[in-house]
Amino acid sequence: MKALKTILLSLFIAASIGVVSTSALAKVDPGRITFKPAEAIDMQVALISLGVPNFDKMKITYKPAEAIDRVVAKIQAAIDGINRGASNEEAAALIKQASDASKEISGGDKVNNARSKATRKLKEATKHAKESALQEAEQELKDAKKDFEALKKLL
Repeated sequence: MKALKTILLSLFIAASIGVVSTSALAKVDPGRITFKPAEAIDMQVALISLGVPNFDKMKITYKPAEAIDRVVAKIQAAIDGINRGASNEEAAALIKQASDASKEISGGDKVNNARSKATRKLKEATKHAKESALQEAEQELKDAKKDFEALKKLL
């Protein structure tokens, strides 16, 4: 009888967590790991039992070289967008994506300092794009792309 009570209590707790967490995991944010609802419930229960309190904050992490490649690809996408005739807001949004991706690059002090300098160029490019100076923004993007590519030598 004691074992039956324990099993029923465990099933009740798992079901109640499943009802609550399914609606919480319904939205998908870029850069986050997504699971099917049943997998998410199992993962949530497993993480809670291990003492991990916040499953929703789990993010994909990249090796520094992969993160740099992602940033360079996003910068190239922004350059291509400007060349195709993107509006100021679209260009600024593309540059912002590259800037956000640059936060994933981790390394020593030299890498972080160089990343900060390259990110400042992305911010300048965003400013130029918002001011309708797309040619200046494109030049800043090309400079930032060279700087981010040079980061690989510092790793």
